[in-house]
Amino acid sequence: MKQSFEKMSEIAIKCEGLSKQYRIGERESYKALRDVITDAAGAPFRAVRSALRNGNGSAGSASLPSSVLGPSSATQNSTLETQNSDRFWALQDVSFDVKRGEVVGIIGRNGAGKSTLLKLLSRITKPTRGHATIHGRVGSLLEVGTGFHPELTGRENIYLNAAILGMRKAEVERQFDEIVAFAEVEKFIDTPVKRYSSGMYVRLAFAVAAHLEPEILVIDEVLAVGDAAFQKKCLGKIGEVAHGGRTVLFVSHNMGAIRSLCTEVLWLDEGRVFAEGIVSRVVDEYLCSALHDITSSIDLLSSQRAVGSGERLRLRSIEFNSGGVIHHGEPLTVRIEFETTAEIPNVAFGFGFSTFEGVRVMTVDSDLNSPQRELRKDFRGMVRVEVPQLQLQPGRYALDVGARSGDNGSLDYVAGCAQLEVLPGPTTPSAIIRDTGGVRVPASWEWSSSELFV
Repeated sequence: MKQSFEKMSEIAIKCEGLSKQYRIGERESYKALRDVITDAAGAPFRAVRSALRNGNGSAGSASLPSSVLGPSSATQNSTLETQNSDRFWALQDVSFDVKRGEVVGIIGRNGAGKSTLLKLLSRITKPTRGHATIHGRVGSLLEVGTGFHPELTGRENIYLNAAILGMRKAEVERQFDEIVAFAEVEKFIDTPVKRYSSGMYVRLAFAVAAHLEPEILVIDEVLAVGDAAFQKKCLGKIGEVAHGGRTVLFVSHNMGAIRSLCTEVLWLDEGRVFAEGIVSRVVDEYLCSALHDITSSIDLLSSQRAVGSGERLRLRSIEFNSGGVIHHGEPLTVRIEFETTAEIPNVAFGFGFSTFEGVRVMTVDSDLNSPQRELRKDFRGMVRVEVPQLQLQPGRYALDVGARSGDNGSLDYVAGCAQLEVLPGPTTPSAIIRDTGGVRVPASWEWSSSELFV
């Protein structure tokens, strides 16, 4: 019994048969805290009334421990109904354990169920079946500004997030200066966060989640925005948190970050656990499978958004002229279809190619050579860009596409939504070395004959 207890005490997260079903087109409703308190206070009276109506003089209810996340009885009963064509399973029978102090990477294609899993573990939504037992406080960073109240200042939101995590005021004050310094928002700490750019949102949200010392840190693909220095800073902090003995769940398309930070990997595919285990083996298998997923036209409406809500502008599709395969040195034409639901000033579009290790090797932005555009409300349009000579080295690359307003305001962003294969072309040197970089850049060279043959 003692050995069994010690073994259980090593587990931070235990998921058993975790499943989540959605109805297509249905938005999940969330209750405010006051609604939850009101419902809880009125529950005994409703139970008595129900018992009297049914002619039963007693009423009772069963409750789960707070550390166990599971579906309500009504939700479980609904799963016994006949499955309709308008329902789909975002997660199905996901079971795994995470030990204390482990850093577990969660990988998979867009729509594989990664974000849904993190929302269940963060208690943002309930599972349809199964349950998850969580030992410790959970700090989550799932979207830009998750948990922030837009009307409150940065300072007030730090204390609000701390209170949600169950932190004492003294603990917050001990970390406060470090949080603000890491986020680089000293001048705006007393400004309502609704006036923050998306970059400021990300910096402060990450700083709060990482510094308030929850036992379990849950991070979705929010590091896809921000400059390289900020991303490096965040990855360094995640490594520091991991070495401090805390448990980390890290969703990312950046296989380089997964390899360097994680001890184990969970690979989700179509809502199920496809593979799990040692980082090197699972990541290698995942990258090999990705090489077979090349197409010329991609529907983005059902893709998972990495950052940006897609509420004011939503990317609909992206299309290549090359069928997803192109020769080095040939022209590449890309079409991006989008729609708006509001008037938006200073809009720019862009896309970029990365290696399957997550290293960005090429970026094309519309405002590099053309001015940003103002878009009217309820507008559906398309932008077209042609790269005269694609100078990517032969190999296979993942595509990210996005739209932003101004310099930092992300409107919509989809990471790893497509793949492109570059084949050797007539201008490709026969002895080309593929590991010297993704783009071959022309430059001016000078030769000095007096020194060449000394």
